Amino acid sequence: MALIALLPMKGHSERVPGKNIKSLNGKPLFFYMADTLKDTGLFELLAINTDSEEIAHLATDRFGDWVRIIERPPELVGDHVPMNSIIAHDIALLGMENDYFQTHSTNPLLSGGTVRAAVERYRAGKRSGEFDSLFSVNALRTRLYNKDLKPINHNPAVLGRTQDLDVIYEENSNFYIFSGESFICNKHRIGCNPSPYVMSRNAVEGIDIDEKSDWDFVELILKSNRVNESD
Repeated sequence: MALIALLPMKGHSERVPGKNIKSLNGKPLFFYMADTLKDTGLFELLAINTDSEEIAHLATDRFGDWVRIIERPPELVGDHVPMNSIIAHDIALLGMENDYFQTHSTNPLLSGGTVRAAVERYRAGKRSGEFDSLFSVNALRTRLYNKDLKPINHNPAVLGRTQDLDVIYEENSNFYIFSGESFICNKHRIGCNPSPYVMSRNAVEGIDIDEKSDWDFVELILKSNRVNESD
């Protein structure tokens, strides 16, 4: 049973044009995540499902035989295609007998240490039967309301301490770990019996680049780290 990394990327992006290959502090955005995955030594293969020839060329030039480019079929091209449809297509090609770690190029600060710890926890949980999949979350202990301003996790008449509130998990899209079998069970990267992997809300590694402001913030962090390393 292999552990395969899935890094799906499209050529088009709306809010930060061409962001997957846009240079971030000196190298294409997706190199950060791909380099981190390779450096862990955990993954037999990096599978990149893409509709972009440029992404394909950059990936094969940098990673050689370790990367497999999966050409995205026309029916899966577009801004509104569900990610689960893309993953299902990849698993059909790569094999449901494998384990998968799916992440995004937009998490450039995700650390190898976190990747290794999450994979270790997934493997232990799978062996024990405790859970069949793992996904990254932020743990919220704040007073939350729904769209109708109805309290979700607290009673406004009892103003207790926030640290005593019931925890609510926010899916942060940093990564998902699952087997082909668990994906088929639920038709979702979050399986039938999942477990959260709680990340610190204050850690920069959890930043997901969605808007131009996110890009600018990550670039500032990388430039600051480079200056500090040279001191």
